[in-house]
Amino acid sequence: MSDLRDQLTTLREEAQQHLQAAADAEALRIWHQAYLGKKGTLTTILRRLGTLPPDERPLVGKTANAVKQALEAAYGARVETLRREALERSLHAKALDVTLPGRPAGPGHLHLVTQTMRQVCAILGRMGFQVYAGPEVELEEFNFTLLNIPPHHPARDMHDTFWVDDDVVLRTHTSPNQVRVMRGHRPPFRVIVPGKCYRVDFDPSHNWMFHQIEGFAVGAHITLTDLKGTIVTLLRQMFGEKRRVRLRGSYFPFTEPSIEADLECTVCDGAGCGLCKDTGWLEIIPGGMIHPQVLRTCGIDPDRYGGFAFGAGLDRLAALKFGVYDIRYFYQNDLRFLQQF
Repeated sequence: MSDLRDQLTTLREEAQQHLQAAADAEALRIWHQAYLGKKGTLTTILRRLGTLPPDERPLVGKTANAVKQALEAAYGARVETLRREALERSLHAKALDVTLPGRPAGPGHLHLVTQTMRQVCAILGRMGFQVYAGPEVELEEFNFTLLNIPPHHPARDMHDTFWVDDDVVLRTHTSPNQVRVMRGHRPPFRVIVPGKCYRVDFDPSHNWMFHQIEGFAVGAHITLTDLKGTIVTLLRQMFGEKRRVRLRGSYFPFTEPSIEADLECTVCDGAGCGLCKDTGWLEIIPGGMIHPQVLRTCGIDPDRYGGFAFGAGLDRLAALKFGVYDIRYFYQNDLRFLQQF
């Protein structure tokens, strides 16, 4: 027993001397392998514990564990010492003056969606539309029922709604603000409502949070031609005077008649490509004449006044304007993407 304990004591002194001589990471690796590794000296000694008489094993084992713990602690301390010494050498070599100001941040710019939103608001503002803001957490009544989408209406299934509780939702579109404006103002008026909307959706052309701009006008003698002129003017000022726009019939519960405005593909110029599914056209702005029932529930006489409404996805407009094929890129905070614009 005394022979094995003497070997442990000698090993401890020898290992600590060699550890102090280790001057870099490679020397530390070699030291650790030689003394504490699977084939190291200490491991070899520990394997001999089984050859001792049972009454001697506890005492020798205790000594062996103490040596192992001491060497591991010394190894950790030496690693930290060398790290600090390397840092000191680096600081002196580079002559870093920590009192100097840091590198200034580079110039930034508006996000692509924000740029698009401001351009749309500016164009429609020149047409006499005023900006209105409404809540993003909306009553179910305003989001659906008052827009002629009663309970169990199949159109509700298209919205994939985030429900806060039985009566409150994250708004699925900016259209609830039609009701809020029409209930609080007397015609005539022209209003746009830009803002965030939420739906349970996630793919290259959809995101669970997206931006939309609602536009509507209410007054006497408003016709579908006024809506067409508004949409065509907006799209041509954004994408060029020669860009073709077409209108076709559609269906929405809160407009009658309803239309879809299509824009000539901005990638292939109408020739047909993967983005437009070889049709040469892109669905861009839905709208129509405000349904008489919606006017009536808002306290406006549909026999005296009429109006139109349209809604544009700002993320999709931004994607077409800047040539982005996956709108999810807008929200990944990747500077490599954002700095391109």
